[in-house]
Amino acid sequence: MRYRIASSTFILVSAFFVAPRLLIAVEDSFQTNIRPILETKCFDCHSGSEKEGNVQFDGQESKLLGDKELWLRALKNVRSGLMPPHGSDPLSESDKTTLHQWIQKDVFQNDPTNPNPGKPPLRRLNRREYRNTILDLTGVDFNAEVVFPPDDTGFGFDTVGDTMSVSPMLLEKYIQAAKSIAEEAVPTQSYVMSKQEWKGKEFRSEDGKENGAGVRHDHETIIKNSFTVEHDGEYTISTVEKLDGSFEFHPGRYRVVCRLDGKELYSSDNKWEEDKLVRREFNIRLVSGKHHLEFDLRQLESDEHGIKAKDLAERFVTYQLMSVVVGGPRDPALWKHPKGFELFFAKDKAPDDPSSRKTYAAEVLRKFATKAYRRPASDASVDKLVAIAESIYSQSGKTFEDGIQKAVSAVLASSQFLYRIEPLEESDSSEISARIDEFSLATRLSYLLWSTMPDEELLDLASKRQLRAQLPTQLQRMVKDERANAFVESFAGQWLRASDVEKVSIDPIAAFGFQTEYKILRAKYSGKGKRFQPEGTPEDPEVERGIARLQELGKLRDRFDASVRSSMRKETEKSFEYIMRNNRSLIELIDADYVFVDANLAKLYELESVEGKGLRKVQLPAGSPRGGVLTQGTMLSVTSNPTRTSPVKRGLFLLDNILGTPAPPAPPNVPALEDAADKFGGREPSLRELLAAHRESALCSSCHSRMDPLGLALESFNAVGAWRDLENGAPIETAGELTTGERFANIQELKRILATGRRKDFYRCVTEKLFIYALGRGLEYYDDPTIEHLVDELDQNGGRFDVLLEGLVHSSAFQRRLKN
Repeated sequence: MRYRIASSTFILVSAFFVAPRLLIAVEDSFQTNIRPILETKCFDCHSGSEKEGNVQFDGQESKLLGDKELWLRALKNVRSGLMPPHGSDPLSESDKTTLHQWIQKDVFQNDPTNPNPGKPPLRRLNRREYRNTILDLTGVDFNAEVVFPPDDTGFGFDTVGDTMSVSPMLLEKYIQAAKSIAEEAVPTQSYVMSKQEWKGKEFRSEDGKENGAGVRHDHETIIKNSFTVEHDGEYTISTVEKLDGSFEFHPGRYRVVCRLDGKELYSSDNKWEEDKLVRREFNIRLVSGKHHLEFDLRQLESDEHGIKAKDLAERFVTYQLMSVVVGGPRDPALWKHPKGFELFFAKDKAPDDPSSRKTYAAEVLRKFATKAYRRPASDASVDKLVAIAESIYSQSGKTFEDGIQKAVSAVLASSQFLYRIEPLEESDSSEISARIDEFSLATRLSYLLWSTMPDEELLDLASKRQLRAQLPTQLQRMVKDERANAFVESFAGQWLRASDVEKVSIDPIAAFGFQTEYKILRAKYSGKGKRFQPEGTPEDPEVERGIARLQELGKLRDRFDASVRSSMRKETEKSFEYIMRNNRSLIELIDADYVFVDANLAKLYELESVEGKGLRKVQLPAGSPRGGVLTQGTMLSVTSNPTRTSPVKRGLFLLDNILGTPAPPAPPNVPALEDAADKFGGREPSLRELLAAHRESALCSSCHSRMDPLGLALESFNAVGAWRDLENGAPIETAGELTTGERFANIQELKRILATGRRKDFYRCVTEKLFIYALGRGLEYYDDPTIEHLVDELDQNGGRFDVLLEGLVHSSAFQRRLKN
């Protein structure tokens, strides 16, 4: 202990003397190599009283040189060409290299041979991960999205550890969930009578129609199904039927005859009821083999006296078969293990001897806890779980399985299950970081790509310490596995905001430019037409035309209904999945000569010869503006306002999610965009004109000059993603210029610029997004060398997806963490 104290004291004393010398060396290097560059290129805007962006490069050098966040922003702006601004004297490649090396070496103190991987925050399972893990672990599909509160997000993702706090309410919900999952998953008996169960809709008529929503009393039909039993014996047949009808009484009557193998099982005369459930149960002897069960519905005479024919037509009586259960045989010698028994128990029955039973409980619980904890369960943990199980199954009237069920609920409520705990391997004491153990690596991989626990193959490799050696092979296997769909939906869904399109509020009628006309027509013709007029009223052609037009405009809502929104989300996911599974270039997310559409989207996108449901890859005609996420309905809709497009939101999306250069938050008291309309003397200006007037304010100009050209390039797409040529009757102008100087005439040219000259900005952006998602934390200055290395690798290898994924997984940030 004395040695440790002495060592710590030595380190502190050394740091006291070394830090000033280090700071002097950094300041000397700054004065010699960096200040001359800043004086000639940066001081005009960032020195003395000129502090644009609140950045000043002269003054207190000691404070300036310690501001790592400032130098990281400067480094990013120089790389992306934002600084020095377009039109100024640019930095030479030599100056850029000097600045980059000085920031990395002297300011950041990055050591390429011993990189700082950071210390990821403690992460618990989010709702998606919890649901998937429970399903894989227990076979129970637990709806975590309904039971647990929404996950908070950080940096755009719900995997960030710092947002994963656990409130007392959430802790209570975890305990309740563990109990209910264990009760559903773990059977409490070794053997039970077999049951076969069918929903009513599985019984169909001769013409194939199902019984799902019920059968009207006047629609005579026979619905039937078949089942097979293995053994001769006594069986129980149980049925549940629902008798219902319209809100108002109808005198209709009908008979239901149930037949088993052609013999009547029961007959029932029924009438109008209000949501009444009828349960029946019959004990019957069956021989092994196939049996046929049918329900014959026949109309009976009814007294309809005193009820108008019109009223009868609007009323009805229905019969609905809800379920049928065949249980048996009732002989216990022929009973079987209940559903899910083999998932938890290795023996047909627990031993009777108390010592052997305890040993078996330890075996069962060790196996389950090891899977749940994603690493071998310790002896101490298993002993505690066995004690819980023993305290239950030793009680009178309780089974061995009851005890295991209780212990399983304790596992599911434990921190070792809910949190991703990452022990370190032993390492050289001189290193600031150490590798996470292979079980932790397996967990990081599985939750990155599958949003669930590691499978047996990953855990087996980890137990043999062979996972790191087989990473390339395992990554290929995991990407091809259908469980990687979770990565597509989660990462691409949050990064590209595909998951938002089904919730965004858009008025399709306004989006297509007919909001005013629709309001006028509604005010004029609502409540008119034939069905609202007394019989014999002559038709008014003008009214009929107005009503027809009103109905025509109302159908525009179908262009953005729930099915279209779902297709939009799937299109974005499918585009990302296609690139991932086929190892194509990420650049195709920006510009591609194909789309994934079904009939819904093809109609909206004005693409011909696409019929039916299900997305398929469609080659675009030459010169099409479509292709890539920027012109997909998801991005165009989620970045629009409810009644119109928003070039500002669309520009912000491109800056944040494509170029990786997000604009700072708007300053307080910024005037609304619509306020600029006062400058046009009553004339309705275009959005381009409004934005130009808005940018006249110095408060707004710096940010809007970056956002607006990007957003205006997409103005040919309305708020639901459909193409348009006019806005308020005037041609739409899409030409613009990036702040880095590149000019474009339309969205096709902008996409080409982003996919070529600005491609490294995009590579850097997607790399940063994936790092945040995978590591569960925001990026720090010490991550910059790793990010830049990966960007260079992507650029040299055509932007292939596997280069990014393998680079991330092999990086120090993914495989290591700080010791303290």
